[in-house]
Amino acid sequence: VEIIHNDQGNNTTPSCVAFTDHERLIGDAAKNQAATNPENTIFDAKRLIGRKYSEQNVQKDKMLWPFKVVAGTNDKPMIVVKYKGQEKQLCAEEVSSMVLVKMREIAEAFLEKPVKNAVVTVPAYFNDSQRKATMDAGAIAGLNVIRIISEPTAAAIAYGLDKRTNCVGERNIFIFDLGGGTFDVSLLTIKDKVFQVKATAGNTHLGGEDIDNRMVNYFVEEIKRKNKVDISGNPRALRRLRTACERAKRTLSCVVTTKVDVDAIFQGIDFNSSINRARFEEINMELFEECIETVEKCLTDAKMDKSSVHDVVLVGGSSRIPKVQQLLQAFFNGKDLCKSINPDEAVAYGAAVQAALLSKGFKNVPDLVLLDVTPLSLGISITGDRMSVVVPRNTSIPLKKKQGFGTSFDNQSSVGIDVYEGERTRASDNNLLGFFVLSSFPPAPRGHPLDVSFSIDENGILSVSAEEKTTGNRNEITIINDKDRMSAKEIERMIQEAKFYEAEDREFLKKANTKNDLDKCVYKIRNALKKDCIRSLVCSKEKEDICSAINRAADLLDEENEQYDIAVFEACLKELESFLERLESLGIIVK
Repeated sequence: VEIIHNDQGNNTTPSCVAFTDHERLIGDAAKNQAATNPENTIFDAKRLIGRKYSEQNVQKDKMLWPFKVVAGTNDKPMIVVKYKGQEKQLCAEEVSSMVLVKMREIAEAFLEKPVKNAVVTVPAYFNDSQRKATMDAGAIAGLNVIRIISEPTAAAIAYGLDKRTNCVGERNIFIFDLGGGTFDVSLLTIKDKVFQVKATAGNTHLGGEDIDNRMVNYFVEEIKRKNKVDISGNPRALRRLRTACERAKRTLSCVVTTKVDVDAIFQGIDFNSSINRARFEEINMELFEECIETVEKCLTDAKMDKSSVHDVVLVGGSSRIPKVQQLLQAFFNGKDLCKSINPDEAVAYGAAVQAALLSKGFKNVPDLVLLDVTPLSLGISITGDRMSVVVPRNTSIPLKKKQGFGTSFDNQSSVGIDVYEGERTRASDNNLLGFFVLSSFPPAPRGHPLDVSFSIDENGILSVSAEEKTTGNRNEITIINDKDRMSAKEIERMIQEAKFYEAEDREFLKKANTKNDLDKCVYKIRNALKKDCIRSLVCSKEKEDICSAINRAADLLDEENEQYDIAVFEACLKELESFLERLESLGIIVK
């Protein structure tokens, strides 16, 4: 694998696009003129791609960006720029495609032939909408995106191939990828030629840009205090300060104190200050601690102790920050961190290997098999709007899983299967992927068995099928990963939301189970009351009381009575259970 240098001689190209009265600039040229043209220099498009304008993160970022972002059709965020004297609106896919076009041109100049196919990497926590939007960006750039792979997985390929010759047996590799805009961690196991992802976690909204933002805010307050002026409304002053902060951040990785100087920053004021590493760490400690929490979550999901991790690999430019390395090393009980691969180039290296594996005509292609995971739980909706998980999140793909279910009512001859993804207890709080109906089977008592199977192939294509055993009737639905399944509700938000609403979920589950138990009681007692022996064993007054209790329970179970507290359902259940015990003692109902 060879990493190609760009037209400036650099191996990395900034994801930056600028518009002037005369031209469009991409990469280094765009970044170099950002201070003089902040309103028309776009960066961070990765944080907008596949999102909705109304999302909280977009609204928060909008306040920090010097360029203008407005709502387009279907709540799509649009970037407003002035180009050749005219106002233009661009979506994030268009901006990303411009960067991809630049990369294609660099590759074509080096290879001296056209480039049509590409493997594109995305943060592991990108949702389907973001992945689909990234593929669209590739299409706009005239590229056939043959595969989208996760950035930490690509980095693991780079590291694993480099070290595989010295490996004996199974090796657990932890990838810590802290880049400019996103943060991902992945735990992989490498054994012989198999690279298996065990678990992944991350934050699509945490990276070097957030560290820069905190530094900028710190110095804006300092300028207010020292010079009695507020530069927060001046995009040009903020852009120049941001450039100085980014430079200081990099410098603090190798020295303990550095100067932050910006001449004539605002109203002729020269800004001269300094920052030491301790203050820098204090400003950003919250972000650094969030990184370690994500590391812990990934290991918990993988059910692996940190002592079982053989190598901790640093990827992404922001992983060079000493405090990040110190906290990570402390978390892994003083284990040496692997810095042998270039953190800026590892992801591109792994993507190149994946591209070679998917293409024909390459010599010396490494022999490896890559097994990824599904980042969200998959399941179906069952009685009481509960989510029954069939495939837990972080399950290796390809996979096939079967689970048994039963019908909800007597004499049911068809059943609807609603397929969801997400981590919430209430099915409707998760994301509906699709639905289908299994029909034409003979009427039978409730609880009649059905088998539901989930299968996901190597390309992430999900198929769900249901089968009724007595007739062999079968139906299925295929959900393709390329479809825009999730609008703006990304995977990361769903898992985070599950934490915030944990108490609510527990309460809901308790109520749903109580209602289910109440429904079972009503069903059993109603069937018992139809038996001939009931007249001789139960007096008419007792029978009236039982019927009255059943009617109250039936009213409660009506969907219109959702507002009642769980205590009301529990009291009704207790009353019915006492009647149930009485009927069991008389031998009318068999336990």
